[in-house]
Order: sequence, then structure tokens, then C-alpha cells
Amino acid sequence: MSHITLVRHGQANTEARDEESYDKLSDLGHQQARWLGAHLQFTRTHFPRVFCGTLIRHRETASSMGLPDPICDPRLNEIEYFTIAKLFEEQHGVTIPTDREAFVDHLPQTFTAWARGEIDNTPETFEQFETRVSAALQDIGTDGGPAIVVTSGGLISMVVRQAMGLDIPSMSRVALAIMNTSMHRLHPIGPQLSPVLFNAVPHLEAPDRQFAQTHL
Repeated sequence: MSHITLVRHGQANTEARDEESYDKLSDLGHQQARWLGAHLQFTRTHFPRVFCGTLIRHRETASSMGLPDPICDPRLNEIEYFTIAKLFEEQHGVTIPTDREAFVDHLPQTFTAWARGEIDNTPETFEQFETRVSAALQDIGTDGGPAIVVTSGGLISMVVRQAMGLDIPSMSRVALAIMNTSMHRLHPIGPQLSPVLFNAVPHLEAPDRQFAQTHL
């Protein structure tokens, strides 16, 4: 039995307000990914199995990290947060934020309404999101050596929710904390996958790189 390391993609287009515009790395996002790839090489951290979502920002991150031939799985894709937030605004009058401070309140409010089924016509239900994430991690498993998975913050927060039994507000706080190109490791302890590493950015801890510790 071995471990699974989840990596959030590099910084994307922070000016975007829709899914398509957001789905590409910024110049800093590519640099974050290159630094992480170099760190893994320097520490001789080897992953015989490589996975990522099918989104552009996932594949660009894996490429800039130097990860070879990832298996692309749509179950590892992020939720369509912009789409869900727009529906929430249209149906309940909750304004989509334009700054991080407002986003801190908006995300848990949106997650809670989504999980309760209070937002109609979302691309997927909260339960469907839970199910696909659980199924993807189960299929990746831990047999066959360490695996690395390039994905998104919302999905990582769902993995932590499932591993730790978190409620929706706690899951939201986890999602808000996750930094770009941060690493999160799951290790089998008994029959369960348990977090043994969260939000690690050793490649961004040098004084001249701390500016690159981004959340958005």
C-alpha cells in the first residue's frame, strides 16, 4: 500500500468571472508549477502513477511540472463554481464577489445552499460531486506505488471532507485555505485514506518566492 499526493493547479486567470476564461494558468501559475517540479526532482520524489483532471489548468500544471503522460480523468475536475454562483445570484440575489474578502463569506454560503439543493439546474448536484470524487480516489487507490494527482481546490476540500467527516462550513474553510500548487498527501491507515500532509508548499518557502504563495 502506498500514498496519493494531490496537487492544486497553479494560479489561473484571477480576473475571470466565468469557467472558460478562468481555465488557463497565469505566468505565475506556470512558474509555481516549474518550481514544484524542480523540488520533486531535487528531493528525488518519484511517482510511478500520474493523474490529472481534463481541464486546461490541470494539464498545463502537469506539463510545467514535467510530469510525463498523465492519465486525464474528468472525475478529477473542479466544480463549476462560477456557474453555480451565477445561478445562486439569479435565484436568490446573492451577489458574486469581486474581492477575496467577500469571497471568504460567499463560498461557504454557496456550498451550503448547493448541498441543500436550494440552487436549481446546477451542472451537477452536491451529491453527484461527492460520488465522483469518492469513485475517482477509490479507482486510483494505493496499489502500484505512489500516485500524484493534479486537480483543483474544491475537489481537494471534498477529499478532506470525506476523509475527516467534515461538515460543509469546515469543508469551505479547507477550500479557502488551499494554495496554488500546494501538496496534500493521503496514506492508507487501516481501511481508510487519511491526510498526512496538507497545503505544503516547500517549493515556495524561500524568502524570494513567498510572494508566489497565492490562493487565487
